[in-house]
Amino acid sequence: MINLVHFTLRPAFVFMLLAATVFSVSAQINKRKVTQSWETDTSNVTVSLEELWILLARDKIPPIDEPEYFNEIEATGVFFENEPVVSVVVDSIAKAYPLSILTYHEIVNDRSGDTYYCVSYCPLCNSSVVFNRRLEYDGEEYLLDFGTSGMLRKSNLVMWDRQTETWWQQITGTGMAGKLAGVKLEMLSCQIISVKDFFTSYPGGLMLSTNTGHTRKYESNPFEDYDDPGNTKPRLFDEEPDKRLPAMERVVHIFGNRTPKIYPLSLLREKQVINDSHEGLDVVIFYKDGSVSILDNKQISESKTIGSVTVYDPVLDGQKLTFNAVKNGFKDMETGSIWNLTGQCIEGTNRGKQLKPVVYGNHFAFAWLAFYPETFIYGQ
Repeated sequence: MINLVHFTLRPAFVFMLLAATVFSVSAQINKRKVTQSWETDTSNVTVSLEELWILLARDKIPPIDEPEYFNEIEATGVFFENEPVVSVVVDSIAKAYPLSILTYHEIVNDRSGDTYYCVSYCPLCNSSVVFNRRLEYDGEEYLLDFGTSGMLRKSNLVMWDRQTETWWQQITGTGMAGKLAGVKLEMLSCQIISVKDFFTSYPGGLMLSTNTGHTRKYESNPFEDYDDPGNTKPRLFDEEPDKRLPAMERVVHIFGNRTPKIYPLSLLREKQVINDSHEGLDVVIFYKDGSVSILDNKQISESKTIGSVTVYDPVLDGQKLTFNAVKNGFKDMETGSIWNLTGQCIEGTNRGKQLKPVVYGNHFAFAWLAFYPETFIYGQ
């Protein structure tokens, strides 16, 4: 058994802690007296353990293991229509996970049909990633349940799994320490869209309920003004942010064959559609106004608008389509069909067809570039 160092844990709620001024604490120093025992094999690591910030006991930020759901009528009576949600469509089942709930829980262990997945969100990095909980490695099969380790690295959530107690970097999905160190989780397709757009596209969809078993003010943002464009010092980030983009610029990433590429939200908002290719991967990126920030005003319903972004493979039935933004959606120039934000054709010869989603992510620039400094930046 590996016993971690001890840190003093203040009784104040976790988000008051995370909202505090950045302080210099090296991992493994007895500062906060968090009594914690792990079965993690810390001799098998891919990063220096000195990069970890130990702040809380594991699962002090409680993951949701038995999610309950609202239907559309119930959900729209609770959530603001422009509130952002993580939309996951698996095995023809559409589910949405409001960021207002994920901010307080960070992880939901769920399944749809035979697909087991984990919805994760790190508010400090504004990174939403969905992982396949099934894993095959070294001749073994795993079905993993994830929790919050109480640690951060480069301001990003460090997850742990209950089966092997491996520690995982949330933004990359890579095991850092333990039996599965160096293993990469499969990322599944998800989209950050508004409550309204989710139910417009999926009227029979389900939305994560506020009946979580915990008492939280889900309508309230504990990270008030965190995403201010002038913020140059992300919380609990002990490096200088990459100068190529403002630290809190929102970016959308895609993976190429070798190197990722990111698209600043400020450019996407201006262009509304980007037709692009990267290392042999053709993509089309849609932007739509509406969704608000989850990290702005204390009351989410009063927060600034930031919009929604989705990414697709533009090749349909062997034909590569080129898109422009129009008043009621996105029009492909080849057939004149109209498509909505979630890639559904709503008008024209392709009506009823669906563009294939590309796995992508939304993050703050400082976080993505800290983990992927070799990234190409669209427009630079």
